[in-house]
Amino acid sequence: MNIALLGYGIEGESAYNYFLDKYPDATFTIYDESDKPKKDIPKGIKFIGGQKNGFHNIDADIVVKTPAIPPEKVSSTGNITTATKEFFLACPAPIIGVTGTKGKGTTSSLIAEMLKASGKKVHLVGNIGVPALAELSKLSKEDIVVYELSSFQLWDLNKSPETAVVLMIEPDHLNVHKDLEDYVEAKSNITKYQEATDTVIYNPENSYSSEIAKISAGSKLPYNTKQAAYIEDDGIFIDETKVCSIEDVKIPGRHNLENICAAVSAVWLYTKDVESLQLAIRNFTGLPHRLKLVGQKKGVSYYDDSISTTIGSAIAALRSFKLPKVIILGGSKKGADFTELAKEIALSNIRKVIVYGEEAPQIIKALELENFLNFTYLEDTAMKDIVQYSASISELGDIVILSPACASFDMFDSYQDRGDQFVSAVQELDD
Repeated sequence: MNIALLGYGIEGESAYNYFLDKYPDATFTIYDESDKPKKDIPKGIKFIGGQKNGFHNIDADIVVKTPAIPPEKVSSTGNITTATKEFFLACPAPIIGVTGTKGKGTTSSLIAEMLKASGKKVHLVGNIGVPALAELSKLSKEDIVVYELSSFQLWDLNKSPETAVVLMIEPDHLNVHKDLEDYVEAKSNITKYQEATDTVIYNPENSYSSEIAKISAGSKLPYNTKQAAYIEDDGIFIDETKVCSIEDVKIPGRHNLENICAAVSAVWLYTKDVESLQLAIRNFTGLPHRLKLVGQKKGVSYYDDSISTTIGSAIAALRSFKLPKVIILGGSKKGADFTELAKEIALSNIRKVIVYGEEAPQIIKALELENFLNFTYLEDTAMKDIVQYSASISELGDIVILSPACASFDMFDSYQDRGDQFVSAVQELDD
């Protein structure tokens, strides 16, 4: 048995361990676009790097593709698969799959915490950082899997989860997907193979989410309507039952109330234990780098929203607060159009926009077209200096938000690295 692993990061490593256990005598070869793998490869395994033009005519019985490699860049005489495909084929437990452009991690985590609070055995896997194949041996049919699914993981998936949650979708990853249609088509695999007994929970106010829901052969539940969980007056309700008060919610922003509605709608299919749901919501303070309060210095609050790599997520961050704001924008390219963000900024209570990074000229151009000139361009500036500048221009009661609306790879290893540097810089500010 010859097995080719295309890419060797966290998922590649888990795929290697999975297939090694399945085929102990197999011969493995690791291929990568770069000259070096992301992780140290096992001793004795052949490595072939520099595959910048794709992975074609791979001579192997099984080819395991890393999520971010487009399917059309891979060809082989053998079976082409992915870690996600293999997990869906072998998983004995029901799967709640969650996708969307932003909010996947928060919603997946909320679902998992609610189910755990009600006494269920839950496995949270996928794009949130836990390789699904590493959990497979721990699963029984009585468990529940919550799987955060990116467009890359869904790209060539040919089986859908029993419960699909489709959040707000906007253009993203257009530097990898051929176009928006390709991106949405990849997302649609979360419902494409559902059966009549399955369910899709979706955002009815988002056209792409609604399109994806229509494909499903199962039940369709639009969240934040009375067909599922919804926001009304001072609380979140489902089936006219009050699940929690808005005051119970620790994570800021209207978009997070909607994420809670999506999560409650999914969990309600598995348990109607209101006390457990309420407890999980009260205890949930958010995930790192997702509009999380990371410090208060001299009466100024600092929020890390480094995972904000899209226009919609930056707009949602701005709308989460009424107080005067300083927002930090910029980073590497993902094919975004900053027009809508510039319009939102022009209408918002903004003290200053700080712009940095590769996309700075495009952001500035969009702001100027909206006649918004209250920005500062910090060229070739480290995150520590950006934070110090934000502190120097902020006033008592202000909110400083790192919500870049861009990818991170011009200056940082990842959005986590960017967020960590922001948090570190905030902690170093004088009290």
